[in-house]
Amino acid sequence: MSGKTLTEKILEKNSGKPVSPGEVIETKVDIVAFHDLTGYHVIEVMEKAGMVKVFDKNKIVIAFDHLAPAPDLRSAEIHVYIRNFVKKLGIPNFHDVNFGILHEVLIEKYALPGQVIVAADSHTTTSGAVGAFAQGLGASDIAAAAITGKIWLSVPEPFKVTLEGTPAKWITGKDVALKLLGDFKADYFNGKSIEVVVKEPYAFPMDYRATTSNMGIEMNADALMFVPDNETKRYIKEMRGYEPQLITPDADAKYSDEHTIELNKMEPLVAAPHSVDNVKVVNEVEGIPVDQVFIGSCTNGRISDFEIAARIMKGKKVKTRCIAIPSSYEMFKRALEAGYVQTLFEAGCVITYGTCGPCLGGHFGILGPGEVAVSTSSRNFKGRMGSPESQVYLSGPAVAAASAVTGKITDPRVIA
Repeated sequence: MSGKTLTEKILEKNSGKPVSPGEVIETKVDIVAFHDLTGYHVIEVMEKAGMVKVFDKNKIVIAFDHLAPAPDLRSAEIHVYIRNFVKKLGIPNFHDVNFGILHEVLIEKYALPGQVIVAADSHTTTSGAVGAFAQGLGASDIAAAAITGKIWLSVPEPFKVTLEGTPAKWITGKDVALKLLGDFKADYFNGKSIEVVVKEPYAFPMDYRATTSNMGIEMNADALMFVPDNETKRYIKEMRGYEPQLITPDADAKYSDEHTIELNKMEPLVAAPHSVDNVKVVNEVEGIPVDQVFIGSCTNGRISDFEIAARIMKGKKVKTRCIAIPSSYEMFKRALEAGYVQTLFEAGCVITYGTCGPCLGGHFGILGPGEVAVSTSSRNFKGRMGSPESQVYLSGPAVAAASAVTGKITDPRVIA
């Protein structure tokens, strides 16, 4: 009998029985989360069912991010509504507009290897960075999970990805995500869980892993998890002060297929409009004029992203609008202390923290008709960041920063 994959081990632990791919199971959840944009609907479902209660208030996490700070009256009304819910039920893990984006909050403070995490947002897969099985679900499913502490799910088919070597210059987690999207296209991993093994753990840090896991949903994967290792332990000890227990697949675990990426041979990649899998090497689209650059979001709003941007922008001035948004208070504080915020400010960037803002065409930088953006966020379909007549090119922080200082899509290797 072959060994167990990480997917199988986690779901067997939480369901209390052996599982196999394709099987529909009931499993316990360790964390249930939602934010302001979806939280309104989750609570509404509870109210309509006459069941405004939670299975364990300590396992509920709520963060305001999509509508934060409230950009209009309706958003403010939603915030009041959710704050009243939090107060009524005594939810301790509530993070208002001064804290950060939900998915960043989860990996900084809550997510652990081997957990099952569900949230009312598709980019819940971000928590796979620490080795959690994390899925985004709709409002009704999240309401049910919050009430009962359980969900039904179909056990995905595990697929193994191995990252070998150390990243080439300017290569980060975004490039790995785009590489997988370019190689396999957006629908290939439907019904699958991706388990990523990093051969040299410290060469691919948690920031990079979070970005790659975040975009697991763009690959239509049920989950994208990094196999926990020494980097996982280092990160959680740094952020929370203790070393977690690791859960890892067996050496003889059986996967549906395997794929290897050689990090040292990669080049900076870009997803051209209007699809995340329209992936090109940056020099294929180099020179296209850019109206706005966005560095941030739950995809690329971490300290390493701002370190890279500051390295490229230092001593330069941006030639287009550039909006920079660290994903949480903690990331902003670290970027501030390291001098990255000062560097970006002096370069001419507009800076805030802890809001999704322009990523979903919400506020703080919506695109107008005919405008072109380079964005470190997760999606580039028509109208995602504003006007359906705008165009969004997705990239990592190096391409974004280089494009900001030249005013056109630029290979960072040319200028830094």
